[in-house]
Amino acid sequence: MPTDSFQPLWQPDPGRIARARITRFQAWAAEHHGAPAEGGYAALQRWSVDDLDTFWKAVTEWFDVRFSHPYARVLGDRSMPGAQWFPEATLNYAEHALRAADTRADEPALLYVDETHEPRPVTWAELRRQVGSLAAELRALGVRPGDRVSGYLPNVPQAVVALLATAAVGAVWTSCAPDFGARSVLDRFQQVEPVVLFTVDGYRYGGKEHDRRDVVTELRRELPTLRAVIHIPLLGTEAPEGALDWSALTTADTEPVFEQVPFDHPLWVLYSSGTTGLPKAIVQSQGGILVEHLKQLGLHCDLGPEDRFFWYTSTGWMMWNFLVSGLLTGTTIVLYDGSPGYPDTGAQWRIAERTKATLYGTSAAYVMACRKADVHPSRDFDLSSVQCVATTGSPLPPDGFRWLHDEVRDDLWIASVSGGTDVCSCFAGAVPTLPVHVGELQAPCLGTDLQSWDPNGGPLVDEVGELVVTNPMPSMPIHFWNDPDGSRYHDSYFDTYPGVWRHGDWITVTSRGSVVIHGRSDSTLNRQGVRMGSADIYEAVERLPEIRESLVIGIEQPDGGYWMPLFVHLAPGAVLDEALLSRIKQTIREQLSPRHVPDEIIEVPGVPHTLTGKRIEVPVKRLLQGTPLEKAVNPGSIDNLDLLNFYEDLARKRA
Repeated sequence: MPTDSFQPLWQPDPGRIARARITRFQAWAAEHHGAPAEGGYAALQRWSVDDLDTFWKAVTEWFDVRFSHPYARVLGDRSMPGAQWFPEATLNYAEHALRAADTRADEPALLYVDETHEPRPVTWAELRRQVGSLAAELRALGVRPGDRVSGYLPNVPQAVVALLATAAVGAVWTSCAPDFGARSVLDRFQQVEPVVLFTVDGYRYGGKEHDRRDVVTELRRELPTLRAVIHIPLLGTEAPEGALDWSALTTADTEPVFEQVPFDHPLWVLYSSGTTGLPKAIVQSQGGILVEHLKQLGLHCDLGPEDRFFWYTSTGWMMWNFLVSGLLTGTTIVLYDGSPGYPDTGAQWRIAERTKATLYGTSAAYVMACRKADVHPSRDFDLSSVQCVATTGSPLPPDGFRWLHDEVRDDLWIASVSGGTDVCSCFAGAVPTLPVHVGELQAPCLGTDLQSWDPNGGPLVDEVGELVVTNPMPSMPIHFWNDPDGSRYHDSYFDTYPGVWRHGDWITVTSRGSVVIHGRSDSTLNRQGVRMGSADIYEAVERLPEIRESLVIGIEQPDGGYWMPLFVHLAPGAVLDEALLSRIKQTIREQLSPRHVPDEIIEVPGVPHTLTGKRIEVPVKRLLQGTPLEKAVNPGSIDNLDLLNFYEDLARKRA
């Protein structure tokens, strides 16, 4: 069911709709490819999934994708997994990312911001020159198409240069943020056996310097395939013995040479949070990412050469790769390396102000933290350039929508988006021409046949079901690394509904065409047949000022019963007394459902997360069911392993 009244929170005015790139695309696609001229976005979206081949052909033409060798057809094989996109075509992702250097050489491609919050520009010409120089040096080091190149780097311009130079050579990029410990990095990089490692000596976060030279030493020792290590002296130290210095490889004035690779040639490896076993090493293609991101950034996010695109992220999260792809649309991208809340909770708004960001992306958690900390963005900052605030990582609660509307601007496009590392894109979210309803994502994305299904594969409307995608997307993984028979890839998405992508989220597709995300379907709360996503519980409980964070788990008992504890991490000074216990229960009873009042409310020292900031519900559930810690979770994927001991001890006591 829709979560709010039928009155939208925001509606784009006619001028904004007319100016939107997606409006111009629809008119052009109607003229050239038979897309519907009338019916607005809903008609365009329907056409994009009903006539998938023509839609993606239109995308490549509209964005002038440069195929150095033409494609035989758009989709060779439609089956999932294994769809074959643009067979015989060749191209290069980095060539497209640097195209704006031809016409806007002296304008900024990158704005780099550290914790001083002073933006420093890197022009298109300078970015292109550094990529050309580094790509030539990588080739001189023997790096060839298909070789893996890894970065242990923060969100700095050098990371963007390294990714683009890697892609220019046709090698395969992979990165981790330097707040990852050695074991977590090795769990990822050892799978792909890199030949080059880019490293920093450390990073700055929260006003402090964090030296990472010992970790780098361990990485060098444990990655025997490395032929070269390239040192970036972020803290000003000398290159360690045997390492090359960044500046020596990036000073030449060399035109980049772009290796022309097949459409499905690997571009990068991303990693899922990997809560059990090693993280899944997800491989996406140069062509698939290129066309998917052009669609997503150019049409859904409405980005172009006059825009500035800021998303708070790190190199260990797919949103960094997505941010870098802003270059494909000629957009200036904003790289922030630092704490999201330093020196105060309003830090990200200050960066949006100083960089004149037009699209500012962040996490739902940050929005709710600002609301709790009584931050007033429009009072304290000049946000007149910000046209859209986008959120992802977890569902943006209704209060988050209202807070952005009230505290930033009442004429603000709020884009809550949802997708996954698995496709490095969105399934549903931003549409510049549609209204925004509280608690809802605007619509499924173009080319994405997103549906909500019941257990038997029947589509649902206005009811909670499994998020499925029934047609292939170009950015779906071409494979997982070290998964020769494809079984791990198949089992991750296709074992529930054969030939259909099941993502593992509960969603509602509303009768008005919008989408509500309820949380992970594999940790969903199901009491007496009434299903509810954990996100609904968090949204209600965390409005209470005494609750810093919460974690809810539903566990099927051997006797057919169901135990549903709510774990609460309290704010400083708060006490879990009878008064607070009853307020928590009353909040859930009144705002959600009496069935979902927890059986127990237990105070905890903290809530464990993955390294990308997601609460880990399923591993905690397994611990509480008696699974040993080493089998319930991949230790390298957790931000604070000590917290899990609490849940393990609780399971022992209950047993």
